[in-house]
Amino acid sequence: MPHPAPSPKGRPFFSRLACFAGFLLFAFILLALIAGLPHVAHAETDPLAPDQAFTIPGGPDGPIEAGVWLPAAPADGRPVPLIVISHGNGGWYRGHPDTARALADAGFVVAALTHPGDNFRDMSRSTQLTNRAPQLSRLIDYMTHDWSGPASVDPDRIGAFGFSAGGFTVTSAIGGVSDALAIRDHCIAHPDFFACRLLAMQGIDASTWRPEARDNRIKAAVIAAPALGFSFTDASLASVHIPVQLWQAAGDEILPAPYNVEPIRDRLGARPEYHRVDGAMHYDFLTPCSPGMAAELPDLCRSAPGFDRAAFHRDLNAEVVRFFEGALK
Repeated sequence: MPHPAPSPKGRPFFSRLACFAGFLLFAFILLALIAGLPHVAHAETDPLAPDQAFTIPGGPDGPIEAGVWLPAAPADGRPVPLIVISHGNGGWYRGHPDTARALADAGFVVAALTHPGDNFRDMSRSTQLTNRAPQLSRLIDYMTHDWSGPASVDPDRIGAFGFSAGGFTVTSAIGGVSDALAIRDHCIAHPDFFACRLLAMQGIDASTWRPEARDNRIKAAVIAAPALGFSFTDASLASVHIPVQLWQAAGDEILPAPYNVEPIRDRLGARPEYHRVDGAMHYDFLTPCSPGMAAELPDLCRSAPGFDRAAFHRDLNAEVVRFFEGALK
């Protein structure tokens, strides 16, 4: 991939994506801290906590922290479909516990990872968004070959869920190829956009941008408020023919229309199941805040007047379960 021209400040434009990763969803760091670190929250006190937590050793990016939510009653020893979850920038594997628990209660094994170098403890590689899809594939490798649990995973029935940067991750994993130069051009045209103001502060090394990461084991995907949707090439999105459920917050103030959801929606090879949530803002896709969290993080937890995040999540989780049941069961 050719290197971009130097920016007016003398730095490569793509050396600036660190701020996009580090601040665009910096609230995930605070969310993780307020929600409780792994040594604080336990399954016996938190009904949404994972049933297992472990570390996957090795790999080019180092160990991967992960958690698993288990079905209450695996079906007579028969293999169970697997859903893997990718969090947003600066998050961790417990970023979407209500959705994970809803899927487990419906009979899925659900595994979520903490992306190495892009989590609330370590943001050192958060600019390298194309590292994330291979990490998600490592989680699938582990769950299908090395994981030992009360249920066996069916390698032919695997789905993926991703939010924001996790939506970018899942789009990449199902075949989307991100063009780094498109990110530069987008921010030249829209320097006042939230993400581009952040991009102007730091960035990524374009020479390490690894856009091709398709994992054909993923047979269905749910993508919520994806980041950098405009950067995926037409041809790569046209090659995606698996079932996709795509979610958009109508009032997304972080990743606005029509640059993030619409390019994916309109260019996939198979028409996705599309949900546009009136009244929703970007962070409404996060688990509803407790009163304590809302007091500490009002910007993260605040919804538009009249919008009920808890009610939305009941609908969101029901629709995600229905979609994966139809696609994988």
